[in-house]
Amino acid sequence: MIMIMQKPILLLFQDARDTALTRGETLFATGEDVANIYMVRSGLMHLQRHTTLGAHMVLQNAGPGAVVAEASAYSPRYHCDAAAAEESVVAGVPKARFLSALAGDPALAESWATLLARSVQAARLRAEIRSLPRVADRLDAWLGEGNALPERGRWQEVAAELGVTREALYRELSRRRAARSRS
Repeated sequence: MIMIMQKPILLLFQDARDTALTRGETLFATGEDVANIYMVRSGLMHLQRHTTLGAHMVLQNAGPGAVVAEASAYSPRYHCDAAAAEESVVAGVPKARFLSALAGDPALAESWATLLARSVQAARLRAEIRSLPRVADRLDAWLGEGNALPERGRWQEVAAELGVTREALYRELSRRRAARSRS
């Protein structure tokens, strides 16, 4: 889900230090101290967790203009990993400077509150989709939100977002192809 960043927040990252990441490279890992707040300048970052059963769950897709792991601004440590889903550039602002800017500017704080509210809405939608019992229903709901399947080599990313195994997603896509060819 692409989030449109409000101008006051964009300005916070205007002079931030950029970090370039290659696909699969980790920006931060679960348990690390939160030193910076990051905004994606280009590319796509995944906020992700690996369950105790080994499943890969994407909790946030952060594209250009989105802040990665917004809640980390209020936490001492990251609760997830952030990895580049493709070549990406992120801008980092020291957490203390970020929070100080919010405290000193009511308009900025309001923009941040709006962004956090949208993030909660997106998380609730993702949870709603993942609560659907069938892979077909999850995929239909995800596609119904304006998402499109990426090229074939990246379908496992969709599986992670839907909270299903890649094999289950592949079976569903194959079933749909077969049904289309019959009609």
